[in-house]
Formats: sequence, C-alpha cells, structure tokens
Amino acid sequence: MDDDSKSNVNFKKVKFKKNLVGEKKENRRWIITVTLFSFIASIFFLAISELIFQSTSSIVAFIIVFIIVFIGIIFDIIGVAVTAADEAPFHAMASRKYYGAKRSIKLIRNANKVSNFCNDVVSDICGIISGTASALIVMRITAGKSALESTLFGLLASGTIAALTVGGKAIGKTVAIPNSNYIVYKTGVVLQFFCSKMELLKTRKGKSENQDTKRGNKTDNNIGKSKFS
Repeated sequence: MDDDSKSNVNFKKVKFKKNLVGEKKENRRWIITVTLFSFIASIFFLAISELIFQSTSSIVAFIIVFIIVFIGIIFDIIGVAVTAADEAPFHAMASRKYYGAKRSIKLIRNANKVSNFCNDVVSDICGIISGTASALIVMRITAGKSALESTLFGLLASGTIAALTVGGKAIGKTVAIPNSNYIVYKTGVVLQFFCSKMELLKTRKGKSENQDTKRGNKTDNNIGKSKFS
C-alpha cells in the first residue's frame, strides 16, 4: 500500500450512529430534577446522620458506616448492570408473563436515568455520608488525645473507608457486567413487588374514601328528609 492510500485511510471520516437516550426536553428535566434531589437529599441525610452518630456509641457508629458503604456498593452494581444488560431476553420473559419482566424492560430503556440515580446520586451520597460519619467518629474517639494520635487515627479510618468503598465497587463491577441480566431481573422483581403493594394500598384507600363519601351522602339525605317530613 502506497503513502497516498495510507493517508486516505487514516484521514477517512467514520460516522457513527448516536444512541438515543430520550428527548432533549425530558433529559433536561431529569438533569434539573436529579440535581435538586441530590442537593436536598444530601442535606437531609447528612443532618440525620449527624444526629444518629452523636447519640450512638463508636462501635455502633462504625457498623452503620459499613452498612452505608455496602448500600452504596449495591446501588453501584445495579447502575452498572442496567447499562450492560440486554433487552431482548426480557421481551421473551414478558411474553411468558414472568413476574418483574416488564419492570426490567423499563429499567433498561431508562438506563441513563437509572445509572445516574444509582451510581451518581445514591452511591455518591452514601460516600459523602460515610466520610462525614467517619470524621465525627474520629473526633469523638480522639478527644483529649495528642495531635499526632488524632491525625494517625483519622488517616487510618478515612483510608479504611475509602479502600472499602473503592475496592467494593471494583468487585461489584466485575460481578455486575457478566451477570447484568440476572441483576436487572432481580431488581425488576423487587420493584414490581413494592409497586404492586403501593397500588394495592391506593386502591384500598380509594375504596375507603368512596365508602365514606357514600355514608356521608346517606346521612345528609336522612337529615334532609327528617327536616321536611
């Protein structure tokens, strides 16, 4: 191959088709919504965590921090699995009326939003809370000790939590990518369970409200008849 043909190959423009992830207006709304939600949720959970960690012992506080780190890892796994999952098998499962299959399809079709919520919102908020909580625990334990001891203990606690978070997410990604369809399906089953429970509560509430209105109308009619009888 001569030099001219090589240059043509190197400078040849290749056009790739864009992957559609929703309308621009819908994406803008989602960005604004998730930004506001992250701001409010971060303030709320940080305030709650400070109240909890101030009133609990150091051992219980450390256990809560590890639980928060574990929650962040779980949501990170879900976010990665949704982006790596294949939609085709779930259509066959939905046609056979598998429980949670339709919910799994919705998760995959909204993979950008689900991944943003799980990986960026929940996982990052858990990281912020765990870091703040570890600082509060260190301040409590090292109260009255020397500056060197406080610094060493703070570095050890922060390094341990950071290592657990990063290492746990690294392990989670190695699990999430090859088992993405299974993880998405199980997530869809859990979501379907909670959504069905919420719908059942709404229907029961609606029925009770209708019964109350009917009873109220009957009592009003009886009162009106007694007045004019």
